Amino acid sequence: MDVRLDDSLNDFRDEVRTWLEEHLSGEFGAYRGKGLTGHEDIPAEVQIAWEKELATGGWLGIDFPALIGGRECTLAEQVVFHLTYVEAKAPGRIPNMGVTLLGPTLMAFGSEAQQQRFVPKILSGDELWCQGYSEPDAGSDLSNVKTRADLVDGQWVVNGQKVWTSLAQFADWIFVVARTEPGSERHAGLSYLLMPMDQPGIEIRPIVQITGGTEFNETFFSDAVCDENMVVGGVGNGWKVAMGTLAFERGASTLGQQVSFRQEFEDLLALAKVNGRWDDPVVRQELTEAHIRLEILKYNQLRMLTALTHDGVPGAEASIGKLYWAGWHRRMGELAMLVAGPEGMVAGADCHNGHGDGPDYPLDKLQRTFLYTRAHTIYGGSNQVQRNVLGERVLGLPREPRP
Repeated sequence: MDVRLDDSLNDFRDEVRTWLEEHLSGEFGAYRGKGLTGHEDIPAEVQIAWEKELATGGWLGIDFPALIGGRECTLAEQVVFHLTYVEAKAPGRIPNMGVTLLGPTLMAFGSEAQQQRFVPKILSGDELWCQGYSEPDAGSDLSNVKTRADLVDGQWVVNGQKVWTSLAQFADWIFVVARTEPGSERHAGLSYLLMPMDQPGIEIRPIVQITGGTEFNETFFSDAVCDENMVVGGVGNGWKVAMGTLAFERGASTLGQQVSFRQEFEDLLALAKVNGRWDDPVVRQELTEAHIRLEILKYNQLRMLTALTHDGVPGAEASIGKLYWAGWHRRMGELAMLVAGPEGMVAGADCHNGHGDGPDYPLDKLQRTFLYTRAHTIYGGSNQVQRNVLGERVLGLPREPRP
């Protein structure tokens, strides 16, 4: 993909930059450069408010059609937006499942009524969504879903449990993969349901992470309900729709992610030169290798974006990118502790976020990065799953034996 800026893209970049400078003031301005890895240095309520602020400029729907309230930006413009956003050190974005996952899914598989009902409120920031995929026995193997939904008097009655439902405690709606055909197994008999969260049949239990935050949750359904027409893509087609959702997970924002990683690396490099760790040949070699791998990461992301320009859907390049960036950032967390030295093992009182949602002990940015990045190689498709995808779908190797 050619990311060189012509006059039109330069004008668009200036528009983004100007808007951010005007709106990153007051309360929001205080959170520049925060809310990145782990998110916990910004209260979730502030991040949600920032999403609504972005919506006033039309920035939530940059890749959505204009007829539904989006900006209908080209892929090049989307890349420029994400790059400019990160370069401005704007606050880290909350995982907005409506914008990144459900909205595109509805545009691809939803009925016109579903699109008109939900997409405008997603793009205005008025309705926040969470994802009901994983279960205790259905994480990477999503086809093992046991949550069931029965059609009773024009409503789907849902019973079961989901886990790792990010920000469920703040969400207005949840999209749920449930088994709607009794006795079905594996990919068959699943449906993709849209459910309101504000109802008696849903219980949310926060999961305390190693960093002390509670982004993730367990979500329990006990006779929770949604209307019969809240099925996306038709009854029994849940697997196809769910896989379509995952295909939208990695797109134009990935190059912005690489720039964010570069900012982290440059900060760490500066610290190493200030505290003298740069003089240690082992540390210096590790930092050099991290720089080289970061350049490789950039070209991996460009390759994925090139695939998007050809057919609009990321292919195996997305699995290569996820596998590579997850490993790089996890090693970056380990390198942060190496650069910090013995001080990295001690929490400092001046590091506490002060919002009451952190751990009993304070963490600084490097410590939080080290702890949070341990999960990178698990969530969003574990490294083992990504290697299986590449082995089976790209290299043509035999499928992994099933028990």
